[in-house]
Amino acid sequence: MVLNIAERHKLILDKLKTNGFVTVNDLSQEFSVSLVTIRKDLKLLEERNLLFRTHGKAIPADPYITEHHVNVKEKLQTKEKNLIAIAAGLTLEPFDSIIIASGTSVIEFARNIKPVEGLTVLSASLNTSLILSENPNIDVMQLGGIVRASSSSVVGPIGEKMLAEFTFTKLFLGVDGIDLDYGLTTTSSMEASLNKEMIKAAQKIIVLADSSKFGRKGFGRICGLDDVDQIITDSGIETKTKNKLFELGIDVTIV
Repeated sequence: MVLNIAERHKLILDKLKTNGFVTVNDLSQEFSVSLVTIRKDLKLLEERNLLFRTHGKAIPADPYITEHHVNVKEKLQTKEKNLIAIAAGLTLEPFDSIIIASGTSVIEFARNIKPVEGLTVLSASLNTSLILSENPNIDVMQLGGIVRASSSSVVGPIGEKMLAEFTFTKLFLGVDGIDLDYGLTTTSSMEASLNKEMIKAAQKIIVLADSSKFGRKGFGRICGLDDVDQIITDSGIETKTKNKLFELGIDVTIV
């Protein structure tokens, strides 16, 4: 039976949803059409933003992250970020000295912090510092540096040098992508560089990331997953991803 173009496209999308990827060779053999025909099909579906083509196959979405303004990102996965933030707050202990990096997940964390005795916070995010400064029971330090307009946070060598002067009990890190092989990434190389210094300065690394961040990559690599102690995410995480993180010895908290 010969399929028309609409039927092929429907089957391609169904297989993509079931398997997580499709290959040009497999589709060509299954539909008994040429490789050129399948490539044209995938190109048309990509133009409609229904998949992303890469190296002889297609996956559901573009794994590479485009930078968006913090005000836009705050409107995404709001419920998940709130639950993650609440769970992150439960990890705080008396006399903790913590770093809060940049990103909308950690801003939401700041909104949900219930101060513990002797809490000190060093923040890279201007929004986070303003939120926490309203609480007299938290000692807030603002990291210095160049302000990134898109994230309302600081980057650069001034902040990196400042981090070298302190030691912290925990780092709460927001990321743009988590790849099981490549590690943690962000859209900015300068932010990635600052995050690396934060990791050096902290005893425990806690990543706050909703499940949409898994399987994605940003321009700047922060670190491998072997540097991560805990990831707090939502129930949308795939079972195979969760199991791999457990195998790596990472404490995975699912909200």
